[in-house]
Amino acid sequence: MSYRSEKLMSLTGLEILGKSPSELQGLFNKLLDRGIHGLCISPYEEGQQPGDQLTEKQITRRLDIIKPHTNWIRSFSCTEGNELIPKIAKEKGFSTLVGAWLGTDADINRREVENVVKLAKEGLADIVAVGNEVLYRGDLSEQELLEFILQVKQEIPGIPVGYVDAYYEFEFRQEITDACDVILANCYPFWEGCNLDYSLLYMKDMYNRAVRAGKGKRVIITETGWPSAGELFHGAQPSYENALKYFINAQEWSKAEDIELFYFSSFDESWKTESEGDVGSTWGLWDKNEQFKF
Repeated sequence: MSYRSEKLMSLTGLEILGKSPSELQGLFNKLLDRGIHGLCISPYEEGQQPGDQLTEKQITRRLDIIKPHTNWIRSFSCTEGNELIPKIAKEKGFSTLVGAWLGTDADINRREVENVVKLAKEGLADIVAVGNEVLYRGDLSEQELLEFILQVKQEIPGIPVGYVDAYYEFEFRQEITDACDVILANCYPFWEGCNLDYSLLYMKDMYNRAVRAGKGKRVIITETGWPSAGELFHGAQPSYENALKYFINAQEWSKAEDIELFYFSSFDESWKTESEGDVGSTWGLWDKNEQFKF
């Protein structure tokens, strides 16, 4: 027999078992006040969407809100004002994971890559992500993406360069995985219909699959989270309480195992409902009016 009381259901998140909503809220706030590794910055205000120009003022205001709670931020683009995020973040003492958004528009792709290289050469990017879920969306071929990654690596030696996609892509895209200095894996038990009760165990498996695919390379969870409201997605129920529980489990596990994890997301953004349905607007720790939700 190998019984140990502290191991009871430990893989699924013992910390939250039997906790009341008020106790969960207290634990959530304790963890956030302690500080988490990283947050994905969601800069768009109500009424804005990608394609709209971001201002220095709105970026500064949102970074000021999250500054007490994390040392790292992740940005997704280097055009339309997003290129201001790394500069302002560095002025405030953040470390930065800076993304170049790649899609189907060749001119935008060129400007994104030029700008992310420029930011990195100016010392404003600690890690560079060349593309986000490009293969998932089918916006570029594997070869086209590979050429962008290799181009950026050549221009900014010494700065880790990777590509962001779902954890499983790195198992089957060997050339992409080999080209990356760091594996940047999105891990969403919610989007695989996982019940909250098993979501931590599920995320651990996602992460470990990315680790095995990387064959010793640094692995960062670049996105994970749970929506606080919306419709059931297979076995995954969005709710205020489930969002609390998922955050607690994710943060406790990543802290205990020294795993670099960027939580998605900082602020609710209404524009995301177009692609994700009603859950799209409820991923934030703060709401669309920048009020703390928990």
